[in-house]
Amino acid sequence: MSQRSPTRLSVCSALLLTLLLSGCQQARSQLQRPAPLPQDTFVQVYFNQAESAEYTDSYRQLKRSGDDLEALIVEAIASAESTVDVAVQELRLPKIAQALVERHQAGIQVRVILENTYSRPWSEYTAAEVEKLPERERSRYNEFRKLVDSNDDGQLSPEEINTKDALVVLRNSGIPVIDDTADGSKGTGLMHHKFVIVDNSRLIVTSANFTSSDIHGDLSVAESRGNANNLLKISSPELAVQFTEEFNLMWGDGLAGQPDSRFGVKKPMRALQPVTLGDVTVTAQFSPASATLLWSQSSNGLIGKTLSTATQSVDLALFVFSEQPLVNLLEVSAQQGVQIRAVFDPGFAYRYYSEALDMMGVALRNQCQYEANNRPWQNPIATAGVPQLPQGDLLHHM
Repeated sequence: MSQRSPTRLSVCSALLLTLLLSGCQQARSQLQRPAPLPQDTFVQVYFNQAESAEYTDSYRQLKRSGDDLEALIVEAIASAESTVDVAVQELRLPKIAQALVERHQAGIQVRVILENTYSRPWSEYTAAEVEKLPERERSRYNEFRKLVDSNDDGQLSPEEINTKDALVVLRNSGIPVIDDTADGSKGTGLMHHKFVIVDNSRLIVTSANFTSSDIHGDLSVAESRGNANNLLKISSPELAVQFTEEFNLMWGDGLAGQPDSRFGVKKPMRALQPVTLGDVTVTAQFSPASATLLWSQSSNGLIGKTLSTATQSVDLALFVFSEQPLVNLLEVSAQQGVQIRAVFDPGFAYRYYSEALDMMGVALRNQCQYEANNRPWQNPIATAGVPQLPQGDLLHHM
C-alpha cells in the first residue's frame, strides 16, 4: 500500500485552507459592505473612506473601500464646455493637471489659484532647500518624489517631471496660475479653498487637497487610505455664480501684474444669498471676516445659527475645533436634550485650545494658564472622541 507524502498533504491542506479563508473573507466583505445611500438630484456626497463603495487606487494598484475623489474631480473637469476655475490650496495629482491641460488645449478657459506655500514645483527644490524643510513638509516632498519617480530608480528624469509634476505640467501648458501673493502681499497666510467651477453651473466643493495623501493615501505607507475627506458635486448655476464671484475677487486681472487681487480680509463681505435646490436651501459664505464685524456675521456665526436650529441631533466630524462660541451653543443644545456626537482628529483633539476637551468636561493649561473664556461643560458627554484611522491618515473633514 503506497503512502502519501506528509509534506504534500500539508501543502495541499494549507492551500485549501487559504482558498477557503479567502473565499470567506470575500463573502464576508460583500455581506458587510453597506449599500450606498440614495443621492440628491442637485447635491451628491462622496467620501474617500466610505465603506459603501470601492475603487482601485491606480498609484498603488490597491483595491480599497471608498469613493475615488480624484476620478470625480477629473470627470467634472473633462465635462467642461466653456470654463474651468480651480481654487485649491495644494495641487499635486498629475491626472487632475492633465485633465486641465486637455481642456485648455481644447480652447476652454482654464484658471487656477493656489496657496503661495504650494505654488512652486517640488522638482525645483535644491537638496539644500529640502534639508531645511520642516519635518512635515519634508514628508510631503518625499511623497511627491514617490509619486513622480515612475521607474522607482531614486532619480527624477526630465520626462518624469514633465509628465508627473502637476505644477510643471500646468506651467508647460500655458495655463494661467496665480497664488495669494497676487494682492501685493507676501501671502495671506492660508488660501484654503478647495473648489472647482465648471461652465459656471456645476461645482466640486471638497475638504480634500488635490494630493495623494489627502485623497488616496500616503504612498509610502501601505495601510494608509488617505486623510478622511468629503466631496460634494453640486448642480446649481445660482450657487456657481457666488463661487465665481469669490474666485474673481481673488483672481483680479490674473497675470497682468497689477496687485488688484483680493485675498483674506481684503475681500469684501457679501450679503448672504440662500439658494433653493429642490427641497433643500443652501447658503454659502466665504471666510475670513474682519475682526471688526460682529461674530454673527462671520462664517462661524452662520454655522452657529445653523447648529442652534437642531431639535434632535448634531453630528460633527472635524479636523480642528477651537471656536468657543460654537461649543457654548452646543452645550445649550445638549442641555435641551439634543444628542451630540463628535469625532476629532487625534492630533488636535487633546490640545489646550481644543473644544473637544470642553465637551468632555476637561480644561488644560497652556504655560500655566487656561485659555481665555474657556468653559468646560458642566455635564460632559461620552459621545465625543477620536476615530481609529489607518496609519498615517488624519480626520480632515471640515
